[in-house]
Amino acid sequence: MSSRCPRRLIVSATRRRDEGQISILILGLFMITLLLVLGGIDVTAAQLARMRLLDAADSAALNAADALDLDTAYRTGMTGQLVLTDDSVRRNASEHLSAIPRPNGIADWAIAEGTGSPDGRSAVVGVSGHATLPMSGWLLDRLGGGVTITVQSRARAPLR
Repeated sequence: MSSRCPRRLIVSATRRRDEGQISILILGLFMITLLLVLGGIDVTAAQLARMRLLDAADSAALNAADALDLDTAYRTGMTGQLVLTDDSVRRNASEHLSAIPRPNGIADWAIAEGTGSPDGRSAVVGVSGHATLPMSGWLLDRLGGGVTITVQSRARAPLR
């Protein structure tokens, strides 16, 4: 008899050690796929929140562009444009935002810095809001962060 192990025994022992290795690979690939899907859902939710904030900023800018600052208009008269001031734009945009319902996916919102009238004829309205993410929002909130989205819109209302 030979002292060497038969080849069949070596192959059989190697197969037993490799059994179950594919399930670890499948589990890893499933976890990566799950993270990609959940991340895609959160990115989509953030994009939808940005679009909703932009809609609110557009409507607030249009409302503020139509708001005449009476004191300035009486002092300087009416020209080809409505006379706007930073205060009138901020005030009207803030009143408009408080009058409309906050969109889904936005936890809170406010008028952002830079809201006003840079040239006395245009209304620039910035809106900043905290987006709620359906999949990872709880984790971001616990970490002290979150997703804050700021958008800006411009409008002008010429007199005709």
